[in-house]
Amino acid sequence: MLAFPDIRLATSAQARDIARMSRDCIEHGLGWSWTVPRVTHALRDPATNVVVACKCGLLLGFGVMQYRDNSAHLALLAVQPVMRHQGLGRQLVDWLERSARIAGISTIGLECRADNRNAIAFYQRLGYRQVGSSVGYYDGRIDAARLEKSLT
Repeated sequence: MLAFPDIRLATSAQARDIARMSRDCIEHGLGWSWTVPRVTHALRDPATNVVVACKCGLLLGFGVMQYRDNSAHLALLAVQPVMRHQGLGRQLVDWLERSARIAGISTIGLECRADNRNAIAFYQRLGYRQVGSSVGYYDGRIDAARLEKSLT
């Protein structure tokens, strides 16, 4: 597992890179929904954490977690393809889960593309369990797997 000491909250200056990475790594084949204005809104939202992993000024990965009263929603998580399978995704999720625990969150939910078996297996290795699916969740064309993890 690689060490990335600069996993931290994102800044507004990183909104464009986060949006592009979402488009290229998560939303490929779909309409682009996490545009620069949407990422900027998330950065300004006090109920949302946007965390980045950077090295030498390059965005290697990011995560977006939205908080509610007792639960949180992992809206996005992406790691650059050349950095996958090196522990960076796990480190980003760990950072977000620690923040959720501090905030008193008991459950984290997420959706990921049902056709992304690697992502589903990744989350299951981290203790998330599949609790359902949503037909046509992405652009009315691609189903989503719904996963959840209890932090208590």
